[in-house]
Amino acid sequence: MIYLDNAATTPLHPNAKAAMLPYLTEIYANPSSVYSSARHVRKAIGEARQITAQAISATPAEIFFTAGGTEADNWALKGVLEAAEPKGKHIITSSIEHPGILNMCRHLEAKGYDVTFLPVDTKGFVQPSQVEDAIRQDTCLISIMLANNEVGTIQPIEEISKITRAHKIIFHTDAVQAVGHIPVNVDKLGVDLLSISAHKFYGPKGIGGLYIRKGTPISSLFYGGAQERGRRAGTENAMGIVGMGAALSATCKALPAEQRRLTILRDKLINEILSTIPHTQLNGAIEESKRLPGNVNVSFRFIEGESLLLHLDMHNCYASTGSACSSGALEPSHVLMAMGMNHELANGAIRFTLGRENTDDDIYKLMKILYPTVQKLRDLSPLYDDYKNS
Repeated sequence: MIYLDNAATTPLHPNAKAAMLPYLTEIYANPSSVYSSARHVRKAIGEARQITAQAISATPAEIFFTAGGTEADNWALKGVLEAAEPKGKHIITSSIEHPGILNMCRHLEAKGYDVTFLPVDTKGFVQPSQVEDAIRQDTCLISIMLANNEVGTIQPIEEISKITRAHKIIFHTDAVQAVGHIPVNVDKLGVDLLSISAHKFYGPKGIGGLYIRKGTPISSLFYGGAQERGRRAGTENAMGIVGMGAALSATCKALPAEQRRLTILRDKLINEILSTIPHTQLNGAIEESKRLPGNVNVSFRFIEGESLLLHLDMHNCYASTGSACSSGALEPSHVLMAMGMNHELANGAIRFTLGRENTDDDIYKLMKILYPTVQKLRDLSPLYDDYKNS
């Protein structure tokens, strides 16, 4: 198997598995109870909260566990707007956000909010000047993702935060694809809220978190018990939280070396594809520091990305045409279309995302499969025939 879809999900880290196993068997107490075994669980949750806070240079009191990145995104928007409603009903976001943001914004539009969806350039960047130009008197929230899940472009969040602070507007960033893959410091970024998801950095699925800067007005997500300091009621997912902490601890320790390794591997794959297979195009940022280390998004002209994926699957090679959360959609990638790409190039895009288990050998094996497969599909394509005969 050649697994090249780490942006969709990552394999569970051995440290996370080992940390979680006891919570499936003997350690099952409710952390809200008062007896000693419950205190043990409560302590473990606190340690995971500390690890999560350290990973993004926050304080433990600013970390709130959620069921994942989508829940964190939804809470950030809905919670702030409920708390900040007297200021206004205008939201600013980008046109390439994750569906957890975009669909919540569309829901809010139906509820009477006004949303500005900012355009991006051909590399997927939001321009800080356009953020500032979009600000109005009634703007109460801005949400721009830190790194794009499809093309890997890393946004100029620090520059944008200087604008949001000058205008005293709450600023949220979806950092689901960034945490565990590039250094993330909430103070350096200047954000008020930040979303994370464990299964993107070798933790379990179904657990994530929302960083809420101290003093940021936000309503509770759920109402009930006193869990998560009264902001997210419901018995804690202790097993998931502990697994998330273990995965994040291991990932952050390995981050400097792994970031360098994956950047080299990423660039090798990009160069192999672009130099070996004609009529291909890299999508997203070109500059090394402005693209996620493991992201390779390439368009193959004259073929459908879905057809290429199916052929790769027959060779036990797994990749994606875009976001896993939109894989059932029939329309071209909203990210690529927002970047100004035509339907042919957008439909011919494949996302390869590398992770800790990938090696040079995977690149070698992929290219042995990829080149003849692309050629085979092009030979069947009327678009390619038209091109050759033009």
